[in-house]
Amino acid sequence: MKIINFESPTGPRVGAMDGEAVVDFLALNEAAPFLPANLRPALHDTISLIRDWDALQPMLEKAIAGSRTGGAGRLQRSAVKLLAPMLPTSILCSGSNYLSHNQEKANADVSGKEPEFFIKTADCVVGPGQPIVLDRVLTSKLDGEVELAVVIGKSGRHIPADKALDHVFGYSIVNDVTARDRQVRRRPDGSYWYELGRGKFFDSSAPMGPCITTCDEIPDPQAVMVRSWVNGDLRQISSTSQMIWTVAQLVHFFSVNVTLRPGMVIITGTPSGTAWSCDAELGGKWAGTDGMVRATGYLKDGDKIVCEIEGIGRLENPVVENKR
Repeated sequence: MKIINFESPTGPRVGAMDGEAVVDFLALNEAAPFLPANLRPALHDTISLIRDWDALQPMLEKAIAGSRTGGAGRLQRSAVKLLAPMLPTSILCSGSNYLSHNQEKANADVSGKEPEFFIKTADCVVGPGQPIVLDRVLTSKLDGEVELAVVIGKSGRHIPADKALDHVFGYSIVNDVTARDRQVRRRPDGSYWYELGRGKFFDSSAPMGPCITTCDEIPDPQAVMVRSWVNGDLRQISSTSQMIWTVAQLVHFFSVNVTLRPGMVIITGTPSGTAWSCDAELGGKWAGTDGMVRATGYLKDGDKIVCEIEGIGRLENPVVENKR
């Protein structure tokens, strides 16, 4: 199932994409109640839905199938404005998790040896079609990174890697928007160090969407294609099979630090093709493959960046400069 949030006259609603239609869970249940009273509150937000998913899933699947013959609760996809499919309680981020990306950039001391750990929050999240803000007070080197996002469905601490996927609800796309001139700093000896806080955490630095695809539809998260485009030019293309640490290993890794809970998201790194790879001043080294178009600069006002992951869809966002 592809879980979404969308605008309605009464505020954000939770639903699902079903072919060319959008199913409004609340409207579906109001028209022909199919949920017991104790489960109805779970339809009001995605995190509540995730917490009660085991009980909800069979009833929702049956109701969606029944709605295809007509009736309340179905809308045309073209008439719906999507929002971010959830506002995560936290976004646990793994950097330098594709060999090809490591080859194109200045590396930190731990690159390729352990996941680079940084955090974003719901304050960074915007939805499909919403602007990525280019704030030149913060950065003149704004970059995008397509990443597979892992949505946690069941709580756990010190989760073994061989049990980790049992704790996953589904997968989405996050564009890990980065201020490269804040992230990458150069020492007098020519070596580099990272400041991941200011380089990664800022308004609109985590576009998310268009949906959360439940894990039953992506049985192997290490076998999906990942792509991004800027203004129609293919910038990134790879497979999640090229990750250094698998989804299961990352779930284990982060669960050593904190109890993972429903509503948390893990993002899993990006492949080569970023604008950083073309910036020699920051240690970039182009490592593109056939078909990829080398960036000529960083994101600018009026650009459109598209992130695509097989089995999930496309996340499109314009870049808009905040002119002061």
